Amino acid sequence: MRQIATVLALAVSAALAAAPADAQTFTSGSTGADGPFSPTSSVTLPVPPTGVFNFTTINIPVNVTVSFSTQRGLHTPPVMMLATGNVVIAGTIDLRGANQGIGSNGGGGTQLFGSGGVGGPGGFDGGSGGSNGAGGAGLGPGGGGGGTPAIPPSTPAIAAGGGGFFTNGGGAYGGPGYGTPTLLPLIGGSGGGGGSAPQDVTGGGGGGGAGAILIASSGTITFNGTINANGGGAGSSAFGGNPGSGGSGGAARLVATTITGTGTILVNPGTGGGTNTGSPGRMRIEAFNNNLTLNSGGQAASISVGQPTVTALTGVTLQITSVGGIATPAAPTGSYTSPDVLLPANSPAAVPVTLAATNIPLGTVISLTSTPNRGTGSSTVSSGLAGTVASSTASGTLTISTTQPTVITASASFTLTADAAGGPIYAEGEPVERVRVDAAWGGFSRVTYITRSGREVVAVAR
Repeated sequence: MRQIATVLALAVSAALAAAPADAQTFTSGSTGADGPFSPTSSVTLPVPPTGVFNFTTINIPVNVTVSFSTQRGLHTPPVMMLATGNVVIAGTIDLRGANQGIGSNGGGGTQLFGSGGVGGPGGFDGGSGGSNGAGGAGLGPGGGGGGTPAIPPSTPAIAAGGGGFFTNGGGAYGGPGYGTPTLLPLIGGSGGGGGSAPQDVTGGGGGGGAGAILIASSGTITFNGTINANGGGAGSSAFGGNPGSGGSGGAARLVATTITGTGTILVNPGTGGGTNTGSPGRMRIEAFNNNLTLNSGGQAASISVGQPTVTALTGVTLQITSVGGIATPAAPTGSYTSPDVLLPANSPAAVPVTLAATNIPLGTVISLTSTPNRGTGSSTVSSGLAGTVASSTASGTLTISTTQPTVITASASFTLTADAAGGPIYAEGEPVERVRVDAAWGGFSRVTYITRSGREVVAVAR
Protein backbone atom coordinates (compact mmCIF):
# COMPACT_ATOMS: atom_id res chain seq x y z
CA MET A 1 0.00 0.00 0.00
CA ARG A 2 1.28 3.43 -0.88
CA GLN A 3 1.77 5.88 1.90
CA ILE A 4 -0.40 8.96 1.47
CA ALA A 5 0.16 12.43 2.93
CA THR A 6 -2.08 15.45 2.63
CA VAL A 7 -1.19 19.02 3.49
CA LEU A 8 -3.59 21.19 5.48
CA ALA A 9 -3.95 24.80 6.49
CA LEU A 10 -5.41 24.90 9.97
CA ALA A 11 -4.23 23.79 13.37
CA VAL A 12 -7.58 22.15 14.11
CA SER A 13 -8.86 18.62 14.49
CA ALA A 14 -9.18 16.41 11.44
CA ALA A 15 -12.96 16.50 11.78
CA LEU A 16 -12.84 20.17 10.75
CA ALA A 17 -10.74 19.59 7.66
CA ALA A 18 -13.72 19.95 5.34
CA ALA A 19 -14.63 23.43 6.63
CA PRO A 20 -14.03 26.26 4.13
CA ALA A 21 -10.87 28.30 4.71
CA ASP A 22 -12.87 31.53 4.98
CA ALA A 23 -15.70 30.11 7.13
CA GLN A 24 -17.84 33.05 8.22
CA THR A 25 -17.95 32.51 11.95
CA PHE A 26 -16.75 34.70 14.78
CA THR A 27 -15.37 33.66 18.16
CA SER A 28 -15.77 36.17 20.97
CA GLY A 29 -12.83 34.89 23.00
CA SER A 30 -14.93 34.46 26.14
CA THR A 31 -13.67 31.80 28.54
CA GLY A 32 -17.15 31.38 30.01
CA ALA A 33 -15.65 31.70 33.50
CA ASP A 34 -18.39 34.10 34.69
CA GLY A 35 -21.20 31.75 33.62
CA PRO A 36 -24.57 32.96 32.31
CA PHE A 37 -25.67 36.54 32.93
CA SER A 38 -29.44 36.78 33.23
CA PRO A 39 -30.58 39.46 35.73
CA THR A 40 -34.26 39.49 36.70
CA SER A 41 -34.17 43.04 38.10
CA SER A 42 -32.07 46.13 37.51
CA VAL A 43 -28.48 45.80 38.67
CA THR A 44 -25.29 47.87 38.95
CA LEU A 45 -22.16 45.86 38.22
CA PRO A 46 -18.64 46.61 39.45
CA VAL A 47 -16.28 46.72 36.49
CA PRO A 48 -13.33 44.27 36.68
CA PRO A 49 -9.84 45.83 36.47
CA THR A 50 -9.56 44.54 32.88
CA GLY A 51 -13.13 45.56 32.02
CA VAL A 52 -13.77 42.04 30.68
CA PHE A 53 -16.76 39.84 31.61
CA ASN A 54 -16.43 36.24 30.38
CA PHE A 55 -20.03 35.02 30.17
CA THR A 56 -21.50 31.93 28.56
CA THR A 57 -24.78 33.63 27.59
CA ILE A 58 -26.30 37.07 28.18
CA ASN A 59 -30.03 37.72 28.61
CA ILE A 60 -31.20 41.19 29.70
CA PRO A 61 -35.01 41.13 29.73
CA VAL A 62 -37.51 43.94 29.22
CA ASN A 63 -37.72 46.47 32.11
CA VAL A 64 -34.28 45.49 33.42
CA THR A 65 -31.47 48.07 33.38
CA VAL A 66 -27.81 47.10 33.70
CA SER A 67 -25.46 49.87 34.77
CA PHE A 68 -21.87 49.98 36.00
CA SER A 69 -20.16 51.48 39.05
CA THR A 70 -18.02 54.55 38.46
CA GLN A 71 -16.29 56.91 40.86
CA ARG A 72 -15.24 60.53 40.56
CA GLY A 73 -11.54 60.92 39.86
CA LEU A 74 -11.03 57.20 39.20
CA HIS A 75 -11.12 56.24 35.53
CA THR A 76 -13.01 52.99 34.99
CA PRO A 77 -12.04 50.82 32.01
CA PRO A 78 -14.46 50.31 29.14
CA VAL A 79 -16.78 47.32 29.47
CA MET A 80 -16.28 44.18 27.38
CA MET A 81 -19.17 41.72 27.73
CA LEU A 82 -18.08 38.53 25.96
CA ALA A 83 -20.24 35.43 25.53
CA THR A 84 -19.53 31.93 24.28
CA GLY A 85 -23.21 31.59 23.30
CA ASN A 86 -26.10 33.83 22.31
CA VAL A 87 -26.80 37.34 23.59
CA VAL A 88 -30.34 38.70 24.01
CA ILE A 89 -30.80 42.36 24.96
CA ALA A 90 -34.42 43.46 25.45
CA GLY A 91 -33.80 45.79 28.40
CA THR A 92 -31.39 48.70 28.83
CA ILE A 93 -27.63 49.00 29.24
CA ASP A 94 -26.80 52.36 30.84
CA LEU A 95 -23.37 53.88 30.16
CA ARG A 96 -24.18 57.47 31.06
CA GLY A 97 -22.35 59.35 33.77
CA ALA A 98 -23.46 58.81 37.36
CA ASN A 99 -26.88 60.18 38.30
CA GLN A 100 -27.96 61.01 34.76
CA GLY A 101 -24.50 62.44 33.98
CA ILE A 102 -25.47 65.97 35.07
CA GLY A 103 -22.68 68.25 36.31
CA SER A 104 -23.38 70.36 39.41
CA ASN A 105 -24.87 73.80 39.01
CA GLY A 106 -22.77 76.72 40.08
CA GLY A 107 -23.58 78.55 43.28
CA GLY A 108 -22.67 81.25 45.74
CA GLY A 109 -19.45 80.67 47.67
CA THR A 110 -16.38 78.63 46.78
CA GLN A 111 -16.93 74.89 46.33
CA LEU A 112 -13.95 72.83 47.44
CA PHE A 113 -15.20 69.61 45.83
CA GLY A 114 -15.25 68.56 42.20
CA SER A 115 -18.45 69.59 40.47
CA GLY A 116 -18.05 67.98 37.04
CA GLY A 117 -20.21 65.07 35.92
CA VAL A 118 -18.68 61.63 36.47
CA GLY A 119 -17.84 59.73 33.28
CA GLY A 120 -19.39 56.40 32.43
CA PRO A 121 -17.21 53.25 32.31
CA GLY A 122 -14.45 53.99 29.82
CA GLY A 123 -15.50 57.64 29.72
CA PHE A 124 -13.99 60.67 31.42
CA ASP A 125 -15.13 63.19 34.05
CA GLY A 126 -16.28 66.70 33.29
CA GLY A 127 -14.32 69.70 34.49
CA SER A 128 -15.19 71.43 37.76
CA GLY A 129 -16.74 74.86 37.76
CA GLY A 130 -14.27 77.63 38.47
CA SER A 131 -14.18 79.71 41.63
CA ASN A 132 -12.72 83.18 41.29
CA GLY A 133 -11.43 82.40 37.80
CA ALA A 134 -11.35 79.87 34.99
CA GLY A 135 -13.24 76.62 35.01
CA GLY A 136 -11.54 73.22 35.00
CA ALA A 137 -10.91 71.34 31.77
CA GLY A 138 -12.83 68.17 31.04
CA LEU A 139 -10.81 64.96 31.14
CA GLY A 140 -10.06 62.57 28.28
CA PRO A 141 -8.42 62.88 24.86
CA GLY A 142 -11.22 65.23 23.77
CA GLY A 143 -11.72 67.06 27.06
CA GLY A 144 -13.34 70.47 26.65
CA GLY A 145 -11.43 73.49 27.90
CA GLY A 146 -12.59 75.35 30.98
CA GLY A 147 -14.30 78.68 30.48
CA THR A 148 -12.44 81.91 31.17
CA PRO A 149 -13.90 84.94 32.96
CA ALA A 150 -14.21 88.43 31.64
CA ILE A 151 -11.29 90.73 32.35
CA PRO A 152 -12.54 94.32 32.28
CA PRO A 153 -12.56 96.46 30.43
CA SER A 154 -11.87 94.75 27.10
CA THR A 155 -11.69 90.94 27.41
CA PRO A 156 -15.06 89.16 27.39
CA ALA A 157 -15.75 85.85 29.09
CA ILE A 158 -15.32 82.76 26.91
CA ALA A 159 -17.66 79.84 27.49
CA ALA A 160 -16.41 76.40 28.43
CA GLY A 161 -15.87 73.95 25.56
CA GLY A 162 -17.84 70.78 24.97
CA GLY A 163 -16.17 67.38 25.06
CA GLY A 164 -14.98 66.06 21.68
CA PHE A 165 -15.17 62.54 20.23
CA PHE A 166 -16.77 61.87 16.82
CA THR A 167 -16.36 65.59 16.09
CA ASN A 168 -14.85 68.50 17.95
CA GLY A 169 -16.78 69.67 20.98
CA GLY A 170 -18.78 72.88 20.75
CA GLY A 171 -17.34 76.32 21.39
CA ALA A 172 -13.99 78.07 21.07
CA TYR A 173 -12.57 75.73 23.73
CA GLY A 174 -14.22 72.60 22.38
CA GLY A 175 -12.19 69.42 22.79
CA PRO A 176 -10.73 67.74 19.68
CA GLY A 177 -12.27 64.76 17.93
CA TYR A 178 -10.49 61.40 18.25
CA GLY A 179 -10.87 57.64 17.87
CA THR A 180 -11.48 55.44 14.84
CA PRO A 181 -14.65 54.18 13.11
CA THR A 182 -13.76 50.61 14.10
CA LEU A 183 -13.56 51.57 17.80
CA LEU A 184 -10.14 49.97 18.06
CA PRO A 185 -9.00 50.68 20.67
CA LEU A 186 -12.28 50.87 22.59
CA ILE A 187 -12.62 54.19 24.38
CA GLY A 188 -15.44 56.32 25.78
CA GLY A 189 -16.45 59.96 25.67
CA SER A 190 -14.63 62.99 27.09
CA GLY A 191 -15.79 65.48 29.68
CA GLY A 192 -17.01 68.99 29.02
CA GLY A 193 -15.25 71.99 30.50
CA GLY A 194 -16.39 73.73 33.66
CA GLY A 195 -17.68 77.30 33.62
CA SER A 196 -15.74 80.26 34.98
CA ALA A 197 -16.87 82.47 37.84
CA PRO A 198 -15.99 85.69 39.70
CA GLN A 199 -14.78 85.77 43.28
CA ASP A 200 -16.90 83.94 45.87
CA VAL A 201 -18.99 82.32 43.15
CA THR A 202 -18.62 78.87 41.53
CA GLY A 203 -19.36 78.16 37.86
CA GLY A 204 -21.32 75.22 36.56
CA GLY A 205 -19.53 71.87 36.20
CA GLY A 206 -18.94 70.18 32.85
CA GLY A 207 -20.87 67.09 31.80
CA GLY A 208 -19.22 63.68 32.07
CA GLY A 209 -18.28 61.74 28.98
CA ALA A 210 -20.40 58.64 28.41
CA GLY A 211 -18.86 55.18 28.68
CA ALA A 212 -17.87 52.57 26.12
CA ILE A 213 -18.93 48.95 25.67
CA LEU A 214 -18.08 45.97 23.49
CA ILE A 215 -20.66 43.18 23.32
CA ALA A 216 -19.26 40.15 21.49
CA SER A 217 -20.98 36.80 20.96
CA SER A 218 -19.77 33.54 19.45
CA GLY A 219 -23.42 32.97 18.49
CA THR A 220 -26.17 35.48 17.71
CA ILE A 221 -26.87 38.89 19.22
CA THR A 222 -30.62 39.62 19.32
CA PHE A 223 -30.87 43.31 20.13
CA ASN A 224 -34.31 44.84 20.70
CA GLY A 225 -33.44 46.92 23.76
CA THR A 226 -31.46 50.11 24.35
CA ILE A 227 -27.83 50.98 24.93
CA ASN A 228 -27.79 54.48 26.41
CA ALA A 229 -24.41 56.14 26.01
CA ASN A 230 -25.55 59.76 25.99
CA GLY A 231 -23.09 62.38 27.13
CA GLY A 232 -23.63 64.15 30.45
CA GLY A 233 -25.29 67.52 30.62
CA ALA A 234 -23.53 70.44 32.29
CA GLY A 235 -24.38 72.63 35.25
CA SER A 236 -26.04 75.98 34.60
CA SER A 237 -24.97 79.41 35.77
CA ALA A 238 -26.01 80.88 39.09
CA PHE A 239 -25.14 83.94 41.18
CA GLY A 240 -23.16 85.44 38.32
CA GLY A 241 -21.14 82.32 37.51
CA ASN A 242 -20.93 80.87 34.01
CA PRO A 243 -22.31 77.50 32.87
CA GLY A 244 -20.27 74.43 32.02
CA SER A 245 -20.45 72.54 28.73
CA GLY A 246 -21.66 69.08 27.81
CA GLY A 247 -19.67 65.87 27.75
CA SER A 248 -19.45 63.81 24.59
CA GLY A 249 -21.48 60.74 23.81
CA GLY A 250 -19.89 57.35 24.35
CA ALA A 251 -19.21 54.28 22.25
CA ALA A 252 -20.92 50.96 21.57
CA ARG A 253 -19.58 48.11 19.47
CA LEU A 254 -21.52 44.91 18.74
CA VAL A 255 -19.71 41.93 17.19
CA ALA A 256 -21.11 38.49 16.32
CA THR A 257 -21.56 36.05 13.48
CA THR A 258 -25.22 37.20 13.28
CA ILE A 259 -26.85 40.34 14.69
CA THR A 260 -30.61 40.83 14.48
CA GLY A 261 -33.40 42.92 16.02
CA THR A 262 -34.67 46.50 16.12
CA GLY A 263 -32.65 48.02 18.96
CA THR A 264 -31.63 51.55 19.92
CA ILE A 265 -28.13 52.90 20.57
CA LEU A 266 -27.91 56.44 21.93
CA VAL A 267 -24.63 58.34 21.73
CA ASN A 268 -26.04 61.87 21.78
CA PRO A 269 -23.92 64.75 23.08
CA GLY A 270 -24.51 66.24 26.49
CA THR A 271 -26.04 69.68 26.52
CA GLY A 272 -24.31 72.70 28.00
CA GLY A 273 -25.69 74.87 30.74
CA GLY A 274 -25.27 77.64 28.19
CA THR A 275 -24.85 77.09 24.45
CA ASN A 276 -21.98 74.61 23.96
CA THR A 277 -22.67 70.90 23.65
CA GLY A 278 -20.37 67.93 23.47
CA SER A 279 -19.74 65.79 20.42
CA PRO A 280 -21.77 62.72 19.49
CA GLY A 281 -20.10 59.39 20.25
CA ARG A 282 -19.43 56.43 17.96
CA MET A 283 -21.23 53.19 17.06
CA ARG A 284 -19.85 50.10 15.35
CA ILE A 285 -21.77 47.02 14.15
CA GLU A 286 -19.80 43.97 12.94
CA ALA A 287 -21.47 40.80 11.69
CA PHE A 288 -21.25 38.38 8.80
CA ASN A 289 -25.07 38.31 8.83
CA ASN A 290 -26.30 41.78 9.75
CA ASN A 291 -30.10 41.88 10.07
CA LEU A 292 -30.21 44.71 12.60
CA THR A 293 -32.54 47.68 12.19
CA LEU A 294 -30.92 50.31 14.37
CA ASN A 295 -32.43 53.44 15.87
CA SER A 296 -29.45 55.76 16.25
CA GLY A 297 -31.18 58.55 18.13
CA GLY A 298 -30.45 61.00 15.34
CA GLN A 299 -26.72 60.21 15.14
CA ALA A 300 -26.66 57.97 12.05
CA ALA A 301 -23.46 59.64 10.81
CA SER A 302 -21.51 58.17 13.72
CA ILE A 303 -22.35 54.55 12.79
CA SER A 304 -19.85 52.33 11.00
CA VAL A 305 -20.65 48.84 9.75
CA GLY A 306 -18.40 45.96 8.73
CA GLN A 307 -17.49 42.33 9.17
CA PRO A 308 -15.74 41.02 12.30
CA THR A 309 -12.17 41.82 11.36
CA VAL A 310 -9.10 43.20 13.07
CA THR A 311 -6.18 45.30 11.97
CA ALA A 312 -4.30 42.86 9.76
CA LEU A 313 -0.64 42.15 9.44
CA THR A 314 0.19 42.37 5.78
CA GLY A 315 2.07 39.79 3.75
CA VAL A 316 2.38 37.18 6.51
CA THR A 317 2.43 33.66 5.00
CA LEU A 318 3.47 30.13 5.93
CA GLN A 319 3.47 27.20 3.49
CA ILE A 320 4.46 23.56 3.50
CA THR A 321 6.44 23.34 0.27
CA SER A 322 7.37 19.64 0.16
CA VAL A 323 6.80 16.35 1.99
CA GLY A 324 9.20 13.44 1.51
CA GLY A 325 10.94 15.34 -1.26
CA ILE A 326 7.72 15.75 -3.27
CA ALA A 327 6.50 19.30 -3.88
CA THR A 328 3.08 20.23 -2.55
CA PRO A 329 0.49 21.89 -4.80
CA ALA A 330 0.03 25.65 -4.68
CA ALA A 331 -3.52 25.21 -3.34
CA PRO A 332 -3.63 22.03 -1.21
CA THR A 333 -7.07 20.67 -0.33
CA GLY A 334 -6.27 18.88 2.93
CA SER A 335 -8.50 15.95 1.99
CA TYR A 336 -8.09 12.39 3.26
CA THR A 337 -9.82 11.02 0.15
CA SER A 338 -8.07 13.15 -2.50
CA PRO A 339 -4.45 13.45 -1.30
CA ASP A 340 -2.23 16.36 -2.25
CA VAL A 341 0.97 14.27 -2.09
CA LEU A 342 1.44 10.56 -2.87
CA LEU A 343 4.52 8.96 -1.34
CA PRO A 344 6.05 5.70 -2.63
CA ALA A 345 4.92 2.53 -0.84
CA ASN A 346 8.42 1.93 0.53
CA SER A 347 8.80 5.41 2.04
CA PRO A 348 10.00 5.47 5.67
CA ALA A 349 7.74 6.65 8.47
CA ALA A 350 10.00 9.64 9.18
CA VAL A 351 9.81 12.03 6.23
CA PRO A 352 11.45 15.40 5.61
CA VAL A 353 9.14 18.44 5.47
CA THR A 354 10.21 21.81 4.06
CA LEU A 355 8.52 25.15 4.70
CA ALA A 356 8.55 28.70 3.36
CA ALA A 357 7.49 31.89 5.12
CA THR A 358 7.25 35.63 4.60
CA ASN A 359 7.28 38.37 7.24
CA ILE A 360 7.72 35.99 10.16
CA PRO A 361 10.72 36.76 12.42
CA LEU A 362 13.89 34.86 11.57
CA GLY A 363 14.73 32.10 14.00
CA THR A 364 11.06 31.22 14.61
CA VAL A 365 10.59 27.44 14.78
CA ILE A 366 7.57 25.87 13.10
CA SER A 367 5.39 23.32 14.91
CA LEU A 368 4.62 20.33 12.69
CA THR A 369 1.85 17.84 13.45
CA SER A 370 0.65 14.71 11.66
CA THR A 371 -2.95 13.53 12.10
CA PRO A 372 -3.78 10.18 10.47
CA ASN A 373 -7.31 9.31 9.42
CA ARG A 374 -7.24 6.70 12.20
CA GLY A 375 -4.82 6.14 15.03
CA THR A 376 -2.36 8.39 16.83
CA GLY A 377 -0.35 11.12 15.18
CA SER A 378 2.92 12.80 16.10
CA SER A 379 4.46 16.25 16.36
CA THR A 380 7.85 17.93 16.12
CA VAL A 381 9.42 21.31 15.48
CA SER A 382 11.43 22.50 12.52
CA SER A 383 14.71 24.32 12.39
CA GLY A 384 14.51 28.07 12.87
CA LEU A 385 13.49 30.15 9.87
CA ALA A 386 16.54 31.34 7.94
CA GLY A 387 17.04 33.72 5.04
CA THR A 388 15.41 37.15 5.09
CA VAL A 389 12.24 38.33 6.75
CA ALA A 390 10.75 38.79 3.29
CA SER A 391 11.60 35.20 2.28
CA SER A 392 12.67 32.51 4.73
CA THR A 393 12.73 28.71 4.87
CA ALA A 394 12.91 25.93 7.44
CA SER A 395 12.81 22.13 7.51
CA GLY A 396 12.04 19.29 9.88
CA THR A 397 11.50 15.54 10.00
CA LEU A 398 8.02 14.32 10.90
CA THR A 399 6.80 10.79 11.56
CA ILE A 400 3.61 9.94 9.65
CA SER A 401 1.48 6.82 9.35
CA THR A 402 2.58 4.20 6.84
CA THR A 403 -0.94 2.74 6.55
CA GLN A 404 -3.34 5.70 6.81
CA PRO A 405 -3.80 8.94 4.88
CA THR A 406 -2.41 11.75 7.01
CA VAL A 407 -3.00 15.47 7.37
CA ILE A 408 0.08 17.57 8.13
CA THR A 409 -0.29 20.96 9.82
CA ALA A 410 2.28 23.71 10.29
CA SER A 411 2.02 26.56 12.78
CA ALA A 412 4.33 29.43 13.78
CA SER A 413 3.93 31.61 16.88
CA PHE A 414 5.87 34.77 17.68
CA THR A 415 5.74 37.84 19.91
CA LEU A 416 4.44 40.99 18.25
CA THR A 417 6.29 44.22 18.89
CA ALA A 418 4.75 46.65 16.39
CA ASP A 419 3.14 46.78 13.00
CA ALA A 420 4.82 48.12 9.90
CA ALA A 421 3.82 51.65 10.86
CA GLY A 422 5.45 51.32 14.25
CA GLY A 423 2.25 51.34 16.32
CA PRO A 424 0.36 48.67 18.25
CA ILE A 425 -2.18 46.32 16.71
CA TYR A 426 -5.47 45.96 18.54
CA ALA A 427 -8.02 43.12 18.48
CA GLU A 428 -11.34 43.53 20.27
CA GLY A 429 -10.02 46.62 22.02
CA GLU A 430 -6.95 44.91 23.49
CA PRO A 431 -3.30 45.16 22.46
CA VAL A 432 -2.09 42.11 20.55
CA GLU A 433 0.91 40.47 22.20
CA ARG A 434 1.45 37.34 20.08
CA VAL A 435 0.65 36.18 16.57
CA ARG A 436 0.12 32.62 15.34
CA VAL A 437 0.34 31.79 11.64
CA ASP A 438 -1.04 28.48 10.29
CA ALA A 439 -0.29 27.18 6.81
CA ALA A 440 -3.73 26.85 5.30
CA TRP A 441 -5.26 24.65 2.65
CA GLY A 442 -6.33 26.42 -0.50
CA GLY A 443 -3.00 28.26 -0.53
CA PHE A 444 -3.88 30.65 2.30
CA SER A 445 -2.20 31.41 5.58
CA ARG A 446 -4.33 32.03 8.65
CA VAL A 447 -3.22 34.71 11.10
CA THR A 448 -4.53 34.57 14.67
CA TYR A 449 -4.03 37.49 17.04
CA ILE A 450 -3.54 36.60 20.71
CA THR A 451 -4.38 39.52 23.00
CA ARG A 452 -3.06 40.46 26.42
CA SER A 453 -5.87 38.58 28.17
CA GLY A 454 -5.33 35.47 26.04
CA ARG A 455 -8.25 35.92 23.65
CA GLU A 456 -7.75 34.72 20.09
CA VAL A 457 -9.09 36.66 17.12
CA VAL A 458 -8.65 35.21 13.65
CA ALA A 459 -7.93 37.08 10.43
CA VAL A 460 -7.03 35.47 7.11
CA ALA A 461 -3.96 36.68 5.24
CA ARG A 462 -3.77 35.75 1.57
